[in-house]
This record gives sequence, structure tokens and C-alpha cells, in this order.
Amino acid sequence: MVVTALVMAGGKGTRMKLREEKPMLKVGGKPMIQRVLDALKNAERVDEIVVAVSKQTPRTASFVKTYPVKVLKTPAKGYVYDIKYAVKRLRLDTVLIISADLPFVSGEVIDGILERYRRCDKPALTVVVPKETKERLRLGGEYILEVGDRRLVPTGINVLDGARIDKEELEQEIFIIDIEEVAVNVNTILELEIAENLFTALHT
Repeated sequence: MVVTALVMAGGKGTRMKLREEKPMLKVGGKPMIQRVLDALKNAERVDEIVVAVSKQTPRTASFVKTYPVKVLKTPAKGYVYDIKYAVKRLRLDTVLIISADLPFVSGEVIDGILERYRRCDKPALTVVVPKETKERLRLGGEYILEVGDRRLVPTGINVLDGARIDKEELEQEIFIIDIEEVAVNVNTILELEIAENLFTALHT
């Protein structure tokens, strides 16, 4: 199984109303995308890394060129559209899709996700955290997935079979990870502050 990590870093981050591009916002003194790329480099099951940028993230595109990654400019027509564009354009096989706004993700967690995908025997896997974990951290969750009696929130990490990217609906495994660090994805100023406070708490 050849795994390509597709880092989605083309979003403008309009909700944050900042001049800085969202992937370049710093947590613990480093841009969030740098932390994601470092985690992917430390993941033993990731074979290559592609960073999907857009006209909205030129500084991000320049920054990631210092890394041993492929950089692809997407049309910026929406998150799902740009994922499909990248997967089809590069003819990717197994794809780990990960948002650039996950400053605490680790190589160990990524390897665990990919191992779960390998064992699940389904074409897609969605990584979620319990809603109560997000609430405990005072983090938002726009999209709620209800599975049985559980309320779950997607983390911004998915794995899929690239050959089936055009299928309208894929059978998927729901992988619940109750880890605070995985629950943190930064979409608002408040969430950026929460991430910075968590970083300080983890390193003091």
C-alpha cells in the first residue's frame, strides 16, 4: 500500500479575518503547516507528501517549497472539489487527506490511522473525535456525525482509495480517536488562542 499524504492548504480562512494565511498562523512559534509536515515526515507509513495550495495561499506555497514535498496548485473551488482535483490530477492510490490546521497531530497518530485503514477493508476511513472532547476544550464543531447514541465531530483527517474518488458514496469506517491533540483544528481566533494555551500547557 503506497500512501500519499495530501495536505489541504489552499483555504483562505475567511472566518479568522486576518491578513496572514491560515496555514502560516503560528502555534508555539511555528506555522501550523510546519507542524503538520513534521508529523508526516515522522510517520513511518507515509510514502510521499503533496501540499495542495491555491491562489489564496501564495506564502504557504513558498514556505513549503523548502520541504521535500510536491506542491500542487488547486482551482480553489471548495474543499471537496480541490481534493478530487488533486487525487485525479496526480493519480493517487491510497490517500491520507489532512488539513493544514492541525497543529498537534503526530507521526504516531498518523501511523495508527493508516494501520486502522489497512485493517478495515473499506475504501474510506473518517477520523472523528467525541463531541464532548471538543466541548471540553471549548472548540467548535460545525458538522456533527451521529453514530448510535454518540455525537462525533470529524477531525479533518480521512483516508481513501484514490481510484474510487469519483464514486458518489463510499463505504467508510468511522474511527473514533478520543485524544485532545487530535481534536484541535484551528478555524477561528478563539481556537487559535486555545491551541496556543494548550501548547503552553503541554510544554511547561
